Amino acid sequence: MIRTWSAVAARVSRSMRGPSAPVTYTLMTLCCLVFLLGPASGLGPAYGTGDELLAAQRAYFRRWGVVPADLFEGSARAALTPATALFVHGSWVHLLGNMLFLYVFGAMTEERMGRVQFTLFYLGCGYLALLGYAAANADSQQSLVGASGAISAVLGALLFLFPDARVTSLLPFLFFLPVRFPAWVVLPFWAALQWLAAGQASQGPGVAYLAHLLGFGLGFCFAWARFGRTTRVKAAPAPAPEGENQP
Repeated sequence: MIRTWSAVAARVSRSMRGPSAPVTYTLMTLCCLVFLLGPASGLGPAYGTGDELLAAQRAYFRRWGVVPADLFEGSARAALTPATALFVHGSWVHLLGNMLFLYVFGAMTEERMGRVQFTLFYLGCGYLALLGYAAANADSQQSLVGASGAISAVLGALLFLFPDARVTSLLPFLFFLPVRFPAWVVLPFWAALQWLAAGQASQGPGVAYLAHLLGFGLGFCFAWARFGRTTRVKAAPAPAPEGENQP
């Protein structure tokens, strides 16, 4: 009897904790630490204020972000920027939006893929998404930072792995009332919005919708190639807001 109750308690404890996702939480922690220690947070007195702070932010983004015009010059430092840019964010809204998406969707995907594979998947797809964006805008001098390419890959993989997961979305035309839809409805709709926005976006500061689309496609294709012959898992409900995922 004691063993039976112990087993039940252990199952309840595991269900309350949710998926074990140390890689997801580590990535979130790194992104937050990099942001807090950098000039974009505005918390470091060493970066100054006003114009001095803005100059420090521009120099910081140019050093650690992807500058398409510099990327294909052949320097080793520039070749690393699609990786370093994944941990750099431009504002508090940018950081919190990306971390919310990673928190909600990353844990489920990591649990399905495993820690090592999820780490390589996240970094590889994120790198390729930013590289693809840079190739399409090879003459741009604008710095690109953010984890959106990698997080979009997580969304694409989740669509294939957990198509029936229930996602809570906040729709503006329904006065932001929470509505629950399966992932196979919400995520393709999100990708379609990115596609439409990418067609209207101009080169320069803003949201790199093309990086979102590339990451989403890479993530879906990877999950299909890696797990296509296995049975896809029906996931537990995954609450998440539907909204803009800035790069």
